[in-house]
Amino acid sequence: MNEKKRIFISSAQKELELERAAVSGLIATDPFLLQHCIPVLFEKEPPPPRPASMPYLDTLRGCCVYVLLIGNEYGKLDGEFSAIHHEYRLAQKLKLPTIIFLKGMTDEGRSSKTRVLIEEVKQAGHTYKRFHDREDLKPEIFRALMRTLADEFKISATSAEVSESEHLIEAASSFETAVLRDVLVSSLDQKLIDEFKIRIIGDTHETWSAAEALHARGLVLRGDKAGTFCASAAAFVLFGTRPAHRFPQCEILVDAYDDTRISGRPKGQLNVNAPLPHALEEILAFIDDHTFHPRRVVGLNNVRLDEYPRAAIREVLLNAVAHRNYDDASRKVFVRLFSDRIEIASPGYPLKPLTLPKLRKGNYRPCSRNPLIAQALCALDKMEQRGTGFARMRDAMLNQGLDAPMLDQQDGFFVVILPGPAGNYDRLITPTDVPGLITPAMEARLNDRQRKIVLHIQEDGFVTNKWVQGTFNVVRDTAYRDIQLLVDLNVIERRGRGRSISYVLARDRA
Repeated sequence: MNEKKRIFISSAQKELELERAAVSGLIATDPFLLQHCIPVLFEKEPPPPRPASMPYLDTLRGCCVYVLLIGNEYGKLDGEFSAIHHEYRLAQKLKLPTIIFLKGMTDEGRSSKTRVLIEEVKQAGHTYKRFHDREDLKPEIFRALMRTLADEFKISATSAEVSESEHLIEAASSFETAVLRDVLVSSLDQKLIDEFKIRIIGDTHETWSAAEALHARGLVLRGDKAGTFCASAAAFVLFGTRPAHRFPQCEILVDAYDDTRISGRPKGQLNVNAPLPHALEEILAFIDDHTFHPRRVVGLNNVRLDEYPRAAIREVLLNAVAHRNYDDASRKVFVRLFSDRIEIASPGYPLKPLTLPKLRKGNYRPCSRNPLIAQALCALDKMEQRGTGFARMRDAMLNQGLDAPMLDQQDGFFVVILPGPAGNYDRLITPTDVPGLITPAMEARLNDRQRKIVLHIQEDGFVTNKWVQGTFNVVRDTAYRDIQLLVDLNVIERRGRGRSISYVLARDRA
């Protein structure tokens, strides 16, 4: 496989930060560009290990393509020229393919030094295109990059890939990139943000703050005051303590019914208004509380079964919050538990060229209306971005002895239905990967007393050393050895101290 081409994206840092982030996001989320390119923003690169007078030029030297976005500002001088002017000149010296875009339909309002730079571009014989805003820029950048890859590196997309990319650009939501100038990163859930930082750059990267880690992923922008960062709508949804207070559509409504249809008296309700990672856990806990969990004895194991596979529920929820249409402020995600199924409905139909038949077959490429949110959930290890989510969901259902999920479109909602056992719990398959399962090999190491100890704990909840001595007429040391092997095998664990010590099933076996 050919090495990915590094695309250096340059502009006056503060003025066109959103535009640079849009170009970077386009490359990082478009299936074809992501396969062949890596976006490079100097301020999001790790700091150099040694002092350097112009470190941005060292970064540029490792790139294959130079993209320059010119606005009104020239940028802070670094010697005789600004950073972007230095970068432009080095790109020409290195003979890098150069793509140039000017913001604005006229040059009115540009600084005199910016005009000089534009004149230098013209004198060098470069052509450039003008753009109004980020939405106008993205399709033009896409076409310019596709042409550059084909002309300079002989990397060409098929007509189907081009069509798919154009659909994605057209359908991508503008919601998540909106900048909330009044929301500082310091007001978000700091524990979650610290976890995000560790996930993407590790806990040894002392030179970056957690806010800078978010900035590196395009989730926040620098504020007006030095050292401050403003949240994007994506960051607010992901890490805001109560996101629905500002965006009501972010609230998730969960209802549980005893019947097969909606009734006026649900047995349980939950309104979720929390950062997305916490919201997912709240919903999973509610579903766990409002579904049945039959127990099945398998050898020495008393296994707690789930009415629905947790992996399938999690996958549906992740797809609902990551790919929903947040621009639709009038609709929310609905989760409904019935006696025979779970329905999860999210606003918006699948993006073109995705269709229900493609999703059902698993024959599709991953795409999202909200790539920033999807990428962040992926970084937090909550989801994958490989286009295999529905296949994993189907496999989890079938492996549990249930029917495959059903996909539908209803009244502007994309609906996933997980059919349940409907009271027939005998059809549920006992999983072989239950945490703490006592394997035949482990059981073979147990004597008859130890097997009976385990069965008694499953029935009564606990045993004591004294109970073992009295029941089996053994001395204290023998009872201790019987119990200790079960502890060593992580079958049971000790509770309490002194005379109140008892032994219960290990927590991951309950």
